Amino acid sequence: MAMATASAAKVPARAWGVTTAGMAVNLCLGILYAWSVWKANLVGDAAHPPGSPMSGLDAGWTYLTDAQATSAYAACGMIFALMMIPGGRIQDRYGPRFGATLGGLFLAAGCILAGLMKSYLGLLLGFGVLGGIGMGFGYAATTPAAVKWFGPHRRGLVVGLVVGGYGAAAIYIAPLAKALIAAYGLSGSFIGLGVLFALVVVVASRFLVFPPEGYAPPGPASAPSAAASARLSTADWTASEMLRTWQFYGLVFLFVGSAQSGLLVIANAAPILNKTAGAIAFFAANGWLLASYGGLVNATGRVGTGVYSDRIGRSNAYVVNAAISAACLFLMPRIVASGSVPLLFLAVGVAYWQYGGALALMPAFTADFFGPKNLGFNYGFVFLGWGIAFFVPQAAGVLKDATGSLDAAFYLSGGLLVAAAALSLVLRRPSRRGEAAAA
Repeated sequence: MAMATASAAKVPARAWGVTTAGMAVNLCLGILYAWSVWKANLVGDAAHPPGSPMSGLDAGWTYLTDAQATSAYAACGMIFALMMIPGGRIQDRYGPRFGATLGGLFLAAGCILAGLMKSYLGLLLGFGVLGGIGMGFGYAATTPAAVKWFGPHRRGLVVGLVVGGYGAAAIYIAPLAKALIAAYGLSGSFIGLGVLFALVVVVASRFLVFPPEGYAPPGPASAPSAAASARLSTADWTASEMLRTWQFYGLVFLFVGSAQSGLLVIANAAPILNKTAGAIAFFAANGWLLASYGGLVNATGRVGTGVYSDRIGRSNAYVVNAAISAACLFLMPRIVASGSVPLLFLAVGVAYWQYGGALALMPAFTADFFGPKNLGFNYGFVFLGWGIAFFVPQAAGVLKDATGSLDAAFYLSGGLLVAAAALSLVLRRPSRRGEAAAA
């Protein structure tokens, strides 16, 4: 009781330490968001057709098609999503420290394997399979650990901060990867980053801990409104109970809608900039800039959306983000054709903000609907929507190989996002017998 009373007065400093450690782990796991830098160096062109050997620092590698270069990225994302389920169970049972460490080591091993094999198969096995496993285990450990230290009124902010690390990773990984590729080749970039990630994650994971037994997170300074209280579940649902509700499948579709649009842009950021501003020497030589800029907006969108979703509600925040982003996706073919770099950065920034915001909204949605106790395992199932969303960037690669354009993919993506926004307007949390229904 003493612990509960004391902790209700103020969030302890250790809670923010756990949040910071989660951000640090995710800053390594977020290598996925810089994939377009490697893709730009892997995809063949007229002078170097797919299947032809590379030379110099990249001797031993061969050029790939657009679809092949997207496959490792897509495989990584899909396996990441699948591994969130066992990853959630691992962190629930053995603690976040163990789950994060295991994830970091898998990711490091995958990067190193990809560098050593120097092949399409190596990218699939190393970056795709091992990297995806590592991301799933590590990501599943960071958010639940931090959320348990804070009350529902800060849930959006805290989730945004932790997952913001994943989004922000591209800010430093994109230019670092560009420099490593130039100095040491594709293999050197993968191996060097693998070693770095292992060191950082192992150290940061030491600070990931659950609150002590009996801890009660502090409440807001003023009592929440009746409408706000109605949006929160007063019960902790098990995964089996959650899977029997239609709201669970609604959340999965919301995840698919928001994630696929961002993943499409992330996978093609550097090539899109090269196409839009190829005539400008600076941008032609620094295609990584759009990926790095996107990482900054991605991370900011997670924190920003988390903050205003605590004020206006998750559904309203989702609709605002989705509507603006869908408009930008529909306009993207015209923007690319116009060659306007400022408009491209604006449209891509909106897409990254929406995508990052959704990754703050979805765990908060899950905790609001099904309670925080089993968040690690429950969110792993909801996160399957993120993995399913990779079918859009993969389909986009096939469409681009066939037509030479991403236009159809942008229209498809915008349509899916509009459908998800419409669902968000009617989605309400489930209620058990005897529990007040959501407003």
